[in-house]
Amino acid sequence: MHSPLQMASPAAQASWQPSARHPRRSVRVLIVPGLRDSGPTHWQTWLQGQYVDAVRVQQHDWQQPDLEAWSARIEETLSRFSRHTQWVAVAHSFGTLALAHHLATRQMAQPLSTDHAGSAHGDATGVGLRHGRIVAALMVAPADPVKFQIEARLPRHRLGLPLSVIGSENDPWMPLDRSRDWAHTWGAGFRNLGQVGHINTESGFGPWPLARQKVDELIRQQLRQQPCLCALSDSSL
Repeated sequence: MHSPLQMASPAAQASWQPSARHPRRSVRVLIVPGLRDSGPTHWQTWLQGQYVDAVRVQQHDWQQPDLEAWSARIEETLSRFSRHTQWVAVAHSFGTLALAHHLATRQMAQPLSTDHAGSAHGDATGVGLRHGRIVAALMVAPADPVKFQIEARLPRHRLGLPLSVIGSENDPWMPLDRSRDWAHTWGAGFRNLGQVGHINTESGFGPWPLARQKVDELIRQQLRQQPCLCALSDSSL
């Protein structure tokens, strides 16, 4: 088996061959921007270019922060791809709130099936049904739901997947303590990046190696847990 560090190589892509009984499964990166999208110099755009076949969620209206519509758009985006594809999501600002809502909605819509002993498990593709296709996530500089009057519509429980939140001490869109509280509520790890603003282009975040490092860690974790996963997908997915 190839090392997860070789995930971007053709050899790694070919390390597990699909069959009719066991279709190829892959793990890809899903970019979930915030209001007004992430421009060409934003770190999310840079990060998208770091991964073969990374996909960006495109909202119908980038100016209108509609939680339910943005959450549904995530599901619409994923539905265009093979059900055997798993995703590591990378969200920023209002995109983090849409992602949290999406994950909670998927939990309610698709309860785990059970075996004869009553143990919960995923489907035949190895994807846990509770969380749909997103298997891990990085949330950066969450927006404060109080500003959008949507606090009551966000989940108040653990989201049940590997999740990391990065916050800032002087983020104008979310006080640090509230960002940390939401991270803990959702069962996420939390990192205080210091006084770095909203962690966007305006605060100097273009190419951002830490984001790449965090996403690589989440991908490697999935590859360790599911050795038949491919870190790259072919054009048929």
